[in-house]
Amino acid sequence: MARRPEHPRDLREACVDEALAIIDSHGIEALSLREVARRLGVSHQAPYKHYPSRDHLLAEVVRRAFVAFADHLDARPRGADAFADLHAMGHAYLDYATRHPLQYRLIFGTPLPDADAHPDMMTRGRYAFALLEQAIAALDQARPATARGADPRLDALHVWSLLHGLASIGQASALRSLSLPKTVMTAMHEHAMARMDAGLRAALVKAKPRRRRAK
Repeated sequence: MARRPEHPRDLREACVDEALAIIDSHGIEALSLREVARRLGVSHQAPYKHYPSRDHLLAEVVRRAFVAFADHLDARPRGADAFADLHAMGHAYLDYATRHPLQYRLIFGTPLPDADAHPDMMTRGRYAFALLEQAIAALDQARPATARGADPRLDALHVWSLLHGLASIGQASALRSLSLPKTVMTAMHEHAMARMDAGLRAALVKAKPRRRRAK
């Protein structure tokens, strides 16, 4: 049954909730202000008082998802060890994808509105990437200045691609169709994270060059 929000502020929030419900049940292609209005039981023009276009509504939905995602990464346990901190961030990333699959697919798996036209949409998304970049840079700082690596954003993109692959595979029906043992499914994330950790250690933590003995 259609529900009619009682106050303008309720309508603004109800539009966001209904947009998520539409995307979840019918895909992002089905989202329109007209459909939101129909499902809420309000006039077709009512949502336009808060969202000038469908993209404005979608941008707000995406913005909130990025806020929640960045906050989840920020709330991870912190430690003095740079590798442990990156490990905790990786687990927080995968945990968010598992707990909020709809929002995760929305921000990382669907076409988004133009970021230039909706500058607030990506603010916390950029912040989330900056957190990863800082974590990678912290690994590099552990080495001598003469042995430090390239732009940390390159390794940040590498780590992101691995985590995104894990999160996406975890949501794929194809994975479930493989009928893998529960032990394999349970260990999948930790195993991949350990491999990532080992690869980064090999790439970033190099032994100091040995001094030549005086003849």
